[in-house]
Amino acid sequence: MTDQATQITRPPEPWRQRLVRSLLYGRNVDRAAKARARVGLAILAFSAVFAIIAARLLMYAIVGDSHGTRRTASQDAIATARPDILDRNGEILATDVKASSLFGEPRRIIDVDEAVELLTATLPDLDEREARERLSSRKGFVWLKRELTPQQQKDVFRLGIPGIGFLRENKRVYPSGVDVSHLIGLVNVDNQGIAGIEKWLDTNGLADLHRAGFATDRQQAPVELAVDLRVEHALRDELMKAKVKFKAKAASGLVSNVNTGEIVAMVSLPDFDPNNPREANDPDRINRLTTGVYEMGSTFKAFTLAMALDSGKATLNSMVDARAPLRYGRFKIHDDHPLGRFINLKEVFTFSSNIGAARLALAQGVEAHKAFLGKMGQLTRLRTELPESASPLVPRRWGELNTVTISFGHGLSVAPLQAVMGIDALVNGGYLIPPTFLKRTEQEAKALAKRVIKPDTSDKMRFLMRLNAEIGTARKADVKGYYIGGKTGTAEKVINGRYAKKRVLNSFTAILPADKPQYQLLVMLDEPQPLPETHGFITSGWNAVPTGGKVIARIAPLLGVEPRFDLPPSERLILATSKESR
Repeated sequence: MTDQATQITRPPEPWRQRLVRSLLYGRNVDRAAKARARVGLAILAFSAVFAIIAARLLMYAIVGDSHGTRRTASQDAIATARPDILDRNGEILATDVKASSLFGEPRRIIDVDEAVELLTATLPDLDEREARERLSSRKGFVWLKRELTPQQQKDVFRLGIPGIGFLRENKRVYPSGVDVSHLIGLVNVDNQGIAGIEKWLDTNGLADLHRAGFATDRQQAPVELAVDLRVEHALRDELMKAKVKFKAKAASGLVSNVNTGEIVAMVSLPDFDPNNPREANDPDRINRLTTGVYEMGSTFKAFTLAMALDSGKATLNSMVDARAPLRYGRFKIHDDHPLGRFINLKEVFTFSSNIGAARLALAQGVEAHKAFLGKMGQLTRLRTELPESASPLVPRRWGELNTVTISFGHGLSVAPLQAVMGIDALVNGGYLIPPTFLKRTEQEAKALAKRVIKPDTSDKMRFLMRLNAEIGTARKADVKGYYIGGKTGTAEKVINGRYAKKRVLNSFTAILPADKPQYQLLVMLDEPQPLPETHGFITSGWNAVPTGGKVIARIAPLLGVEPRFDLPPSERLILATSKESR
């Protein structure tokens, strides 16, 4: 048998295998080369795996314990950074700081009872039952306590409990404390705005930015408000003193720029510290200037006289019959200081005559009266940046008796900020400008303004308000050098369906300077009590007016209003440019 016969014949190699072998190794490659290629491929695969592991470890080392995997997208959006809120001078009113929060991973807890016992011993305010329930669940992540102090974090860390950890979150802080609480509002534990400007931020796109992932750092533009923290502090300080002195239930005040509609200061007492959110839940700490609606008393006579003057049916020297009270069925309209004679419009204003105001309103007619107040923005809900607002209480059936009582500030309840907006229009040349809590220029305000009365009518209203500070009910607020004008209001409160003479809501609105107004001040005292120095009186002229004078003396220099002395009386200074003189 030959050698060829003894050799075992190998089956031919399939063409596919030959093709793969030639592509991988080329032609005529030995087994050693093939082995080296396989080893190289294995090394490459293992290197890729270890590179991925190393990259992940490096990421964890840099980023830390990312809470994005432990919290829902919406929660993470709310807890990320919020923009700073600044006053008009750049002072910080609200900002974010980093705070640690305590969480647990129930699946990693070895002994729930021991963990709860150690945690509650270290954190006495931690609810034991709630913590036990959360750590006994089958969840991968649970919150235990938000916003720990550095010392609390250190104490818990020393316990070394497996499955217990910390997350760094953004915490909102308010350096100015109570000063601007009702304006700024506050946030909840998830850094979500729940009141005031903070809530306005969320409803105007901040929450949407968070959810989209575009507001996760501190590089957001700060929000600049119109408020001046210096003026705010001075106003609050004087209101607090007045509240204590006159034993009032509440006190509130507001300063507005009559030419731009900016709210420069706003205080409502009792207030709260936004750093302590629990105080904000007290129903007595509402913002009375936007959320409350009140009968504003005789300050509403300014609207009645402006209506009469603007219609052309009356002048400053027109006479009104105030010899006797007005009777409507069982109702009798009388004056607190009856003169028993015909009086002119200047006397209606300075003596605050209810009879005079009623007769002027009746002369215009019910529909004209209603239309004028509607034009002045007093009959519809006022909307501003603050979410907290209330609709005015308007009579369902508006008849002559309603016109009579509303003419002197009873029977129609409005938000005080609403009344301020209307008074601004009476003295700024006749333009109704929507109020704002954000900075606004006069040019921007003019684009929003709507003319509601004639310039000549505005001149006369400024004259009347100044005259009232010279010889009328606002004399106690006439701060020398600032040429103020003002109108008082004393509204009896409705108790059990009837007006209570001893329980009043007093208001005083002042403009400065009266010849060319820049600012309006509103002061309100709720149920002030009589004092020996007030001779038993509780009307506005004895408490709200002197309080307003003290406020003006403090804030006028801060607002840049320069004092001027030896100015002529209002009749010569203000009416000199008016079409009508005495």
